[in-house]
Amino acid sequence: MTTLVERAPTPDVAVKRDRRLWAVVPWLLPAISAFWVLHVNGTPDKQILLYAVYLLLAIVVPGTLVFRAAFGSRGNLPEDLGLGAATGLLVLLAGWALAAATGLQQLLPGWPALVVVLFLAVPGLRRHWRTGPGETLPIGWSAGMAVVLFLVTLWGAVVFRTTPVPPFTVEMYPDLYYHLALVHEMTRTMPFQVPQLAGEVLRYHYLSDADIASASMITGIAPHMVFLRLWLLPIAAIGVVVFAALARSVSGRWWTGPVAAMIGFVGQSVTVGNVASPPGIGLPITLLSPSQTYAMPLIGLFVVVAVDALRGRSLRWGWALLPLLAVACAGSKASVLPPLAAGLLLAGVVSLLFKRKIPWTTVGLLAAVGFGMVVGLKLFAGGGAGTLQPQFLATLRWFLPYQEIIGIPNDVQWGGLVPDGLETAGTAARWFVAWSIIWWVLVQSPRLIGLFLPPGMRWHRPKQWADDPVPWLLGGIVVAGVLGMWLLWHPSASQIYFYNAVLPICGVLTAWALADRVRAWWVPVAGAVAGGLWEFFAPEVTKPAEKTAGAWAWAMAVPMLRTAALVAVVSLILVLIWRKRALRALPVAIIAAVAAAGAVSAVSRTVETLAEPPSIKARENVAVTAAEMRAALWLQKNAGENDLVATNVHCMPMSNKQCNARAFWVAGLGGHRTLVESWAYTDRTVAANGVNDLKYFFQPAPDPEVFALNQRVFAKGDPADVARLRDEYGVRWLFADTRASKVAITALKSSAQVVHQRESVVIYRLG
Repeated sequence: MTTLVERAPTPDVAVKRDRRLWAVVPWLLPAISAFWVLHVNGTPDKQILLYAVYLLLAIVVPGTLVFRAAFGSRGNLPEDLGLGAATGLLVLLAGWALAAATGLQQLLPGWPALVVVLFLAVPGLRRHWRTGPGETLPIGWSAGMAVVLFLVTLWGAVVFRTTPVPPFTVEMYPDLYYHLALVHEMTRTMPFQVPQLAGEVLRYHYLSDADIASASMITGIAPHMVFLRLWLLPIAAIGVVVFAALARSVSGRWWTGPVAAMIGFVGQSVTVGNVASPPGIGLPITLLSPSQTYAMPLIGLFVVVAVDALRGRSLRWGWALLPLLAVACAGSKASVLPPLAAGLLLAGVVSLLFKRKIPWTTVGLLAAVGFGMVVGLKLFAGGGAGTLQPQFLATLRWFLPYQEIIGIPNDVQWGGLVPDGLETAGTAARWFVAWSIIWWVLVQSPRLIGLFLPPGMRWHRPKQWADDPVPWLLGGIVVAGVLGMWLLWHPSASQIYFYNAVLPICGVLTAWALADRVRAWWVPVAGAVAGGLWEFFAPEVTKPAEKTAGAWAWAMAVPMLRTAALVAVVSLILVLIWRKRALRALPVAIIAAVAAAGAVSAVSRTVETLAEPPSIKARENVAVTAAEMRAALWLQKNAGENDLVATNVHCMPMSNKQCNARAFWVAGLGGHRTLVESWAYTDRTVAANGVNDLKYFFQPAPDPEVFALNQRVFAKGDPADVARLRDEYGVRWLFADTRASKVAITALKSSAQVVHQRESVVIYRLG
């Protein structure tokens, strides 16, 4: 007889297993918080669970397998999953593109399964189911990341409480309806059209909308629920983990990951909310620009891979994936690749100058980025791209002190290399502008201090400047983002997105600068505590009684001067006591203090906002009513997949004499293409910005004849016009809203069937 004795696990194995179990516990905090935020903001529990399963099986698992095969494992599961999720977004985009090109959207749910089966069936790929060799991340990393993600969910709660789920009488930012219409458009077959102006070729960075559409098609959850609730937090979370992985990679310190994520995705400038709010106070994630949010994980993944390549890590066949990743970045947000190209160019030039040989790795990375930019211009850039023009300090026109001192310049037309009013401004006003730039840098110090105290640089040893190209890469990216915001002009201030796109890189640089100098843990902790307390008690800028350059300059300077005096006194005392040790510790304490001040500033305002009743705007003629939303949602469910809709809704506000052609909600909530709804973002309209001294969204409809026919149908109901709309243009439904214009309700009944009527809306079906 043979006795089988079960071998007890060795102490080391048991300890590692316990550590892995404990490392999971912190992640319950953001998971539970995210569930609760979605639940209390009108998301059905079943949809939350279904979307979680979709994220795991359609994004994280196939993406992690492809990431490990292409670029290798990071040696730990959390970073593999985060970078894998970013790769999963790219993998799903490839499946969506194939489905949209072939009309086989019904097969899209099988695309992630195909990737998984491939890694199960091919023997050489099976090893990628396991994490590669490497050092396990400590529990502190998981705890820190869990806190950051928890704060991101609180930010999400602020966003959701002011954006109710339809149907609800509410005044939403028009771009939300615009993107929702694009989400519906992305469920159709190529070539894509502008859904609010049928027949117009769509040229836009719409890949974020494609991702939302893919999620809706795979899960069966309504597009507006995916977009307005389920999609935002997971994409933001993936971006947080990706840039945390980048911070650990460049610095070699695990704790820089949570610190960089906190600065990049939670923290803001140190004066947000006062009367002199600086330009560029936003975050890199926002519901109002899903393209900006979606681009963050993708560009972060590219930078992680670029850092590995520049430091000599072999990318293997991952090189083949980089051009596709660059195209995805370009199709997500046009402003993310130019700063990356600038950073790579700077790193390459420094290497060439100091090493006297061609940096072929940098050249290869630049080629991939260049490929993405060229293809992006071909596939996504619209005819209105020419509205972005060079103009020095154009962003100041949205700065309140500038407006009160120099005046509000004409923001309709470009106007030259210098904003209107600045050329003729007096000496005092020009000195104020110079001080405003310095002030902006100071209040943005949580994000920019890594530029002024760069990591890894030994300035007294020039021969070592090119030893590591990564500081030059990251610094070049940040500088390019800052210059893009301050040296370009757009009629809607879209140049600010260049800066928003580099904010996570700013966080990485700041965290790395801290890690490069820290020698004792208590120094950054003490600095962080001091910075946090300062944010609570420091005076904010108060609006001066006089609207003069001197009065505003002094009002902006007072908090800075008091802070500088306090820092100087404390520093002097510390130097007198500890001398050289204090001098070495001061940069560490200052970096930690400004980083903590920015984080505390943002978190305190989030908490204050959550403690107040939600502020939901619903101005008359601007808000879409619950009845209108219900009617549009009815149309989405009952109209045929490719049916065309005509509507008399074009403007927002509806009853204004001058039409702001940004309604978008009939196509957005109705889910179908419209013959003519709103045309503000079409190529021809944006390219016409400034004509007759009108902004692009006040320009008339680009096809006057079609627009006139459309309006006559609703105003007069002539059967001949209705028949022409049906037979010549293929319209199958009329969506009439008496709040938008007068509607010949009775006359239309003679040639169209009323199928739905709710308050101000009547929907007709054309035979």
